[in-house]
This record gives sequence, C-alpha cells and structure tokens, in this order.
Amino acid sequence: MSDNSPAVSTRTVDAVVSALLISVGAVVVWDSHRIGASWASDGPEAGYFPFYIGLIIVLSSTVNLVLALLGKGPGGGFVERGQLVSVLKVLIPAAIFVAATGWIGIYVSAAIYIAIFMAWLGRFRPWLIAPVAIGVPLALFVLFEIWFLVPLPKGPLEAALGY
Repeated sequence: MSDNSPAVSTRTVDAVVSALLISVGAVVVWDSHRIGASWASDGPEAGYFPFYIGLIIVLSSTVNLVLALLGKGPGGGFVERGQLVSVLKVLIPAAIFVAATGWIGIYVSAAIYIAIFMAWLGRFRPWLIAPVAIGVPLALFVLFEIWFLVPLPKGPLEAALGY
C-alpha cells in the first residue's frame, strides 16, 4: 500500500473518540453523584456542576457515536499511512518516556528521550547530543528541585546522589 492511502477512516476515529468520551463522561457523572450532585440548603453540592458537564459530554458523545455508526458526517480518510508513521514515531517514544519516568525518574528518562530523538530523528552527531541530553535535564533539575523546591519523580540515580 502507498503512503498516501488512508490508514484509518474519519468515521472510525469519530466512533472511537466518542466511545472514549462517553466513558470519561460516565465516570464524571458517577463520581459527581457519589460526592453529591444535588442542591443543598446552602447551595450546590461539590458535584453539582461536574455532574451536568459530565452529562453533557455523555449525551453529545452518544449523538456523535450514533452518527458515526450510521455513516453520517465526514467520510474519507482521517490520516494517511505516511502521516500515521510520522505521528507514531513521536507518540510511541513519548509513551515509553512517560512510563519510564515512574521507574528511573523524570531526569534520566528525559536525558534518554532527548538523546534518542536527537540521534534518531535529528541525526545529530554524538558530540552535540551528549551536552544537550545531559544539560537540559540538569538545568531542569536545578530549576525545579533547587530553586523552586518542586519535587519531580526521581529514580535510583537521584537517590544515589542524595536527592
């Protein structure tokens, strides 16, 4: 198949996104009801406004889902194969970066992430990659941990260094 052929249809994407938003809206409705979504003697309870926002999300997403399943709305391809490959080249490493943050910390994850992107997509030389991949997380560490005193997720390396 060519890089210009559609990888997925617009209707499929509409249906999937609508289903996901119905799920999100349902969680909002359920949790808002759990904490109180009615009008109390002193005004609205904590879940009053989120309940109705969640209800609007569920209803509007249900309409979009039905329209997508009935074949109404825009047709054609949502994204071409070549475009999807480009998006996945960024999305998959970003997801791995987020997952790795919990195990090895945000600073080490960021250094690896930056180095891989500079080498793989940017095709930079190692002598340019190393200072950037080490310098950016180091600068962020100084900024957040030392100056702003905002702790970010750390891993074994930071623990070994006493942080």
